[in-house]
Amino acid sequence: MSSIPEGLSYTAEHEWVRIENEVATIGVTDYAQDALTDVVWVELPVIGDVVKSMEAFASVESVKSVSEIYAPLSGEVVEVNDNLETAPETINLDPYGEGWICKIKLDTDDLSGLMNHEKYRELLGE
Repeated sequence: MSSIPEGLSYTAEHEWVRIENEVATIGVTDYAQDALTDVVWVELPVIGDVVKSMEAFASVESVKSVSEIYAPLSGEVVEVNDNLETAPETINLDPYGEGWICKIKLDTDDLSGLMNHEKYRELLGE
């Protein structure tokens, strides 16, 4: 069974979002990192990039595959987790903590495309 913390929002593409003061911290879920297996490389977005909801804006490469990361919400990238460039395995070790990917200053307050932890657990069939 995957770890699905309360207090976060989730996408059907297995990203998580924590919103604080109109800034969304984004990462991949425990389910996603487990499916990827060992993460060996992360392509981070660039600070200042404007991203649109549900468009690919980063990617994660594992020993198994390369997966696109989709922006859960629209906005401007204001911070990236540079630590992932030298320690991409942090996504596997701590997906909801030190394994975050980036932070986006939101340009919307429409969160209708996101799920709470209960809906996400239902999506996974757990």
